Amino acid sequence: MANNLTILQPMKYIYIYFLISLVVIIPGSYSLIINRLKPSIDFTGGTHIVWQLQASQADIAQAAKDVGVEIKSISNKENVWSIASTPLAQDTYKNFLAKFASAKELSFDTVGPSLGSELIQKTVTAIALSATLIMLYVAYRFKNIKFGVSAILAMLHDSLVLLGVFSLLGRYMAVEVDTLFVTALLTILSFSVHDTIVVYDRIRELKKKHGYLDFEEIANRAVLETMGRSINNSLTIIFMLLAMYLLGGETTKWFIFALLIGTISGTYSSTFTAVPILVFWDKLAKKHLG
Repeated sequence: MANNLTILQPMKYIYIYFLISLVVIIPGSYSLIINRLKPSIDFTGGTHIVWQLQASQADIAQAAKDVGVEIKSISNKENVWSIASTPLAQDTYKNFLAKFASAKELSFDTVGPSLGSELIQKTVTAIALSATLIMLYVAYRFKNIKFGVSAILAMLHDSLVLLGVFSLLGRYMAVEVDTLFVTALLTILSFSVHDTIVVYDRIRELKKKHGYLDFEEIANRAVLETMGRSINNSLTIIFMLLAMYLLGGETTKWFIFALLIGTISGTYSSTFTAVPILVFWDKLAKKHLG
């Protein structure tokens, strides 16, 4: 069985895998630099209102202008209005709501600018800390810093894919990122590393059994022996997320979509980014020593 598996050599095409990643990452990264992300009031501070109301957008805009409410964004789905504005005092909000006798308040949340700034700082700190700890843990477990760095680069790959996609969505569909997006991002990073460790663990086992083989050959075997399990596991998650995306509510739609993009990217990067980086690193080291 093992001999048949070695007929296929997926690591022969590492430059194609890198090219595919670049084709996906570059447009999103360009948008991220130029347009950035579209932050919700969770980060910028403001008030988020959800009303059930039969009215036109022009009526709501005029009412807001009359009471001195500055609207940042407004959307409607089946007479459920989602309105984001600058931070509102209770009196101002009551005057705004009083303009519509038939309005049913579904939610009213206000986030101060200082809290939004603190959330951004905590988000960046959490991602940096988790990435550092994961790199050190993987490097310790596999007794080689190459494994830790390669795993983090694969994580960076998934982060750039997700951030780039949402930057484009923000530019063309006005999709905002909020605290749920941060939750999705951290979840995807852990999923990506988990899948990567499975492949790395198989590389370590094969290296102990077949230490006489070239590292690229060992990587080929490890990838082929774990690919089926990785794809099957990911498909079960993807099918569940698709069902939730199609049937779930509007409030969790983009959170589920972020998880879906991250799961697909993480499945790809574990096999076709993390392992090729290791193989490429090994080739460079041999060339340098040679």
